[in-house]
Amino acid sequence: MSQYQRLLLIINPALRRSQAMNHAAALAKVSGASLHIAALIPTWNLLSLLEEGDRAKARENYLQDHRDWLKYQAAHLRDSNKGIEVTAEAKWADDLQQEILDYVAEMQPDLLIKQVQREPALKRAFITPLDWRLLRHCPIPVYLLSEDDLPLPRKIVAAVDASNTLAQDNELNERIIQQASSLAIQCQAELHLLYACDISMVYLGDMGGGGLTISDLGRQLRKGHEKSFLELADRYGVPADRRHFIEGQPVAVLNAFTDEQHMDVIVMGKVQSHGLDKLLGSTTEHLLYQVSCSILAI
Repeated sequence: MSQYQRLLLIINPALRRSQAMNHAAALAKVSGASLHIAALIPTWNLLSLLEEGDRAKARENYLQDHRDWLKYQAAHLRDSNKGIEVTAEAKWADDLQQEILDYVAEMQPDLLIKQVQREPALKRAFITPLDWRLLRHCPIPVYLLSEDDLPLPRKIVAAVDASNTLAQDNELNERIIQQASSLAIQCQAELHLLYACDISMVYLGDMGGGGLTISDLGRQLRKGHEKSFLELADRYGVPADRRHFIEGQPVAVLNAFTDEQHMDVIVMGKVQSHGLDKLLGSTTEHLLYQVSCSILAI
């Protein structure tokens, strides 16, 4: 049985050339899931300049235009992807984050799908982007799509953290690999496993003592992390040529790896940490604006 039974796609109806609907429909078809499309329209502040009667008419006409367009798109998806169930609705949304979370609570979908909304660095310095807020607060996996034209991924990488043996971290690693493996099977894609091993000088300094030098500690830590990573790969039968143990800062490693290896999707944890004193989720959040592929956050 597929891991997905109900998919929820959130779209901005003003971006009518987005490939998000085609991606979501293709995934619904291969997984046998139903697809609900919610077109959420942020409140149009310019309407406040109109008279009350004209404002109500303009709001209704604008909303009806998007409803007509979405109805046509849903019918087209059903016709071109025989066998899938597609429902859709367009509505105004004063608070996008809360509206999306309300949909999730009401529908109980298995996956929230949304195209990445890239925000400039200056704006991110003052306003937390919607995608970051969804990563932090959405209780289900979030699939943030790139602008790739491919309807389904061909190469998927599961990014795990083998630096800690705590039960909660092991459980997250297993969930990441299971989600990535299931997605790869459904899409007939290659599955790769990657661990970006970041052994910083600060981390090593905290573990000094016992007459060992920093370089000795580094070699021991690296060896231990690699052993944990290989055991994880063995447990899930990942082929040797698809195991990637790379030293370096996680965001930089993942960015370079996905670009060089032409990955279509990174599957990683929403609350994943690397080393000590890292903000939970920071790796996943910052990758949104650096990698060109999609991110499935668990």
